[in-house]
Amino acid sequence: MTNRIDLDGRVAVVTGGAQGIGRAIVERFLRSGATVAIWDRDHTLAAQTASELANSGRVLPYAVDVTRLDDVERACERTLTGVGRIDILVNNAGIAGPNQKTWDYPPEAWAAVMAVNLDGPFHCCRTIVPHMIAQNYGRIVNIASIAGKEGNPNASAYSASKAALIALTKSLGKELAEHDIAVNCITPAAARTAIFAQMTQEHIAYMLSKIPRARFVEVEEVAALAAFCASAECSFTTAAVFDISGGRATY
Repeated sequence: MTNRIDLDGRVAVVTGGAQGIGRAIVERFLRSGATVAIWDRDHTLAAQTASELANSGRVLPYAVDVTRLDDVERACERTLTGVGRIDILVNNAGIAGPNQKTWDYPPEAWAAVMAVNLDGPFHCCRTIVPHMIAQNYGRIVNIASIAGKEGNPNASAYSASKAALIALTKSLGKELAEHDIAVNCITPAAARTAIFAQMTQEHIAYMLSKIPRARFVEVEEVAALAAFCASAECSFTTAAVFDISGGRATY
């Protein structure tokens, strides 16, 4: 039995919430009393996830491509119309990109990784933050990666995008410090999710070899940390990085 973080009455947006870490966060938030809007570009999967979790609480699926600012703005309007407010934003949607040396990295693949992993959170923050300021409350949780702190070889785009997301967290957290809005990020080690399909077995083995715990993080473990960061109890810490790398992080 997990402890219950109090999210009663809160409304959360979770990008990429249809599967993997995102879905685990949605499940944990629902058990904690939140209403959750799943923003995912795979609307069929998002609708399926929402249907499967309907007995756990109020969950609504929205088709959203976070790489497009206009799409995010429309989703925000629809969400506000449907549930009235947005208290929590979890920027979770992400892709890995190919495993190649930097000098061989396809420019179009680089652009695609940056569009989802960095532009997506920027679009969501740019759109939702003014509503949080107006209500003087909000919690933003960015799902970064240990790769953003240490840099994985043969994954320069992914590593760079997550490092940039950490920096975005720090900048935005400082900008919003005068409000009751906390902006923090989580840097997990790899989790065994669908994103592994984008990686080579050699790269997966490399990541595992770097984790002192000698296992991958469980999605439920990431969700537990996200729930705290999304709660009113996370009231003083902002612009911070929460490590959940199984001992891999060196700072």
